[in-house]
Amino acid sequence: MTPYTTLADTDLVAHLKDGDKAAFTEIYNRYKGLLYIHAYQKLRNQSEADDVVHELFAVLWTKRTELILRTHLSGYLYQSVRNRILDLISHKKVASEYMLSLQYFIDRNEVETDHLVRANELSARIEREISALPPKMKAVFELSRKANLSHKEIAEKLELSESTVKKHVNNALKILRGKFGILIYLLYIHFRQGN
Repeated sequence: MTPYTTLADTDLVAHLKDGDKAAFTEIYNRYKGLLYIHAYQKLRNQSEADDVVHELFAVLWTKRTELILRTHLSGYLYQSVRNRILDLISHKKVASEYMLSLQYFIDRNEVETDHLVRANELSARIEREISALPPKMKAVFELSRKANLSHKEIAEKLELSESTVKKHVNNALKILRGKFGILIYLLYIHFRQGN
């Protein structure tokens, strides 16, 4: 019997289609190094290049009976490696884009969640301070800032003078600014108006 190393590719393919493991081994030994170098030059990753070549040969063996060559065996193998490299790069690009969008979503939601938690905490603290105001001052302030009533409307509703209403609102604002500072208070007012 002729050694497989001397057979032409076309003869090896014929033996391979018949399930000849020695023919498969010869094809593997003949092309694995060149295909690996080709894959490595494109991928620059030893593990990925190995995987591409091994996957190619695994498929070559399992689909040997369906193998139809429109070119030389070497051309078929190089084209197969090229296609696998393109698939891998495409998959990596999709995975990378997915990871970037996922990271953006996580970062964005963490910021939004943090903002909402802080805003809710601040709102709760301000509400506690408003609740601690003297009863009449609290009622006037809430009608002014929460119900958006004018001083005149509040005066009529609570049967007070407009100057008394104005005084209660100003005193409430002074107390809250003293406790939280002007910036925090303005943020609270803005937050409340957005709801």
